[in-house]
Amino acid sequence: METVTVIKRNLDGQETWRYSGSVLQRSSHFVRLEASFNRPDMPFFGIMLCQGDRFVETYYADRWYNIFEIHDHKDDTLKGWYCNIAYPAVLKDDEVSYIDLALDLLVYPDGKKLVLDEDEFQALPISDQDRTIARAALAELQEADSLFIQ
Repeated sequence: METVTVIKRNLDGQETWRYSGSVLQRSSHFVRLEASFNRPDMPFFGIMLCQGDRFVETYYADRWYNIFEIHDHKDDTLKGWYCNIAYPAVLKDDEVSYIDLALDLLVYPDGKKLVLDEDEFQALPISDQDRTIARAALAELQEADSLFIQ
């Protein structure tokens, strides 16, 4: 199975997180991969994220977000979806990188949605046009129930 390195970057382009994943599906516009959560266990808005949890991650070269489907490392139970609002991902043969825009959407298995980090997003020094596009991406995710089906 093909392996890629995922690199999360801040607005200045500095690397903030790096890990590897196995490619499940790829096209010219997106890549879907599987990765294991590589941080210590932590509670996260009513979900316990555990080291080794299985993440099915989809990155898009033409959308202002990426989506992580989170599964329990013990029994593969769906824990939810975590969506990063970000500039479109840069997809290379052996690497996926993206610039995170702080704004996030957490979707629970029951369909409840929670917007996170709006204050951090507001504080980012980005153009009004980028802010508008990012907010539109969030709205698209909030309305796209078909992306979050068990």
